[in-house]
Amino acid sequence: MTLSDILKRFEEHRIERVKVGVFDIDCILRGKYISMEKFRSAAEGGLGFCDVIFGWDSADVLYDNVKITGWHTGYPDAPAGVDLSSFRLIPWEPGTAFFLLDMQTPTGEPLSVAPRQLLQRVVRECEGRGLTPYFAAEYEFWLFQESAESLRDKGFRNLKPLSPGMFGYSVLRASQNAPLVLDLMAQLNAFDVPLEGFHTETGPGVYEAAINVDGALAAADKAALFKTGVKEICARHNVTPTFMAKWNADLPGSSGHLHQSLWGGNPAKNLFHSVNGDGMSDLMKHYIAGLVHNMSALQLMFCPTVNSYKRTVPGTWAPVNATWGVDTRTCSVRAIPGSAKGTRVELRLTGADINPYLAMAAALAAGLDGVERKLELPPAVTNAYESKDSPALARNLREATDRFRESALARHLFGDVFVDHFAATREWEARQYERAVTDWELARYLESI
Repeated sequence: MTLSDILKRFEEHRIERVKVGVFDIDCILRGKYISMEKFRSAAEGGLGFCDVIFGWDSADVLYDNVKITGWHTGYPDAPAGVDLSSFRLIPWEPGTAFFLLDMQTPTGEPLSVAPRQLLQRVVRECEGRGLTPYFAAEYEFWLFQESAESLRDKGFRNLKPLSPGMFGYSVLRASQNAPLVLDLMAQLNAFDVPLEGFHTETGPGVYEAAINVDGALAAADKAALFKTGVKEICARHNVTPTFMAKWNADLPGSSGHLHQSLWGGNPAKNLFHSVNGDGMSDLMKHYIAGLVHNMSALQLMFCPTVNSYKRTVPGTWAPVNATWGVDTRTCSVRAIPGSAKGTRVELRLTGADINPYLAMAAALAAGLDGVERKLELPPAVTNAYESKDSPALARNLREATDRFRESALARHLFGDVFVDHFAATREWEARQYERAVTDWELARYLESI
């Protein structure tokens, strides 16, 4: 839509204010409200947005090891353009419109450390080969009858789940919580984040949502906005969700699986589908081979937090090695051959704590590398937990960070500036964890040692 089209929509929906935002390296939406007059100016000529959002962590503590910004630069405003195509109405905030910002350098180039801009670049490279990437994210997340205040009052312990017991695919539990469940589905749909499916998973108060498939950038926007939208809608029901990969050692983790396929031709068709043999085209096989071959080097973009590695342990519905298989849920990559429309690849390594822009950029770049080099598939496996010869993945954030920083492939795919910045932020994250004294340590050592 043009600016004129959008202003007409504003009149139709009685828009009184505009919210703009940028997703930072941890996929936290950083933004602000602006006036209608300010929006018109920003839509035509951009606006400034403090680049500290790429210079601090999820707790607003300043990094001490990044170069892109800091005290040495004075944390200036970075130029930002309003992406008019990202226009949405916020149904739970009547009279409010929303837009995403595209971050730029002072010379007007896309900011290389901004997650959305990184994915845009990889998508352009894919489209330059005559291929259109499609993605869909599905998230598992847990719901608690808690507020931001009660979480802290309880020290994030002894939280009350939305509903009790292990009850996967429960029609009863979803119905018992219909005021929240139906509001989530309706409000997200009105926010242009439509869901293909929504159901309970196994665990107290846990749900899984499958977001509709879309082009890669739009799919990442929807996946990122889904998390923020769920948090805002749930708050109006006095409920708090978590997208941690593993919030409780005794309960299943939370996935953030990414379904993907490549389309092309005129008319467009799914290039992963084959009517012959196993139903998978050579393109699909090379793509899977790229994912498997490059997974270890790029794992940091798939598993970005300390907590990510508490989920990836044997026997927990999460992968532990770089493997693939046909319709098996133990592997990192699940091939799903089927109809001409539905044939796809599912990346199962990713958890609900992903930054979808970075995870999709890494998956697409890894797969395209396999296509470019015509990599051959390793043997498929059925039970990856028993696979002794498959490449092991990093077991913690520090190991994954070191692999990523030293990877020539990562630097070739994403550039030195992004690799150095992202690795520095994850090294910082690892250091914060390494200096922390945990409840486990206190219980184990305080009295007995």
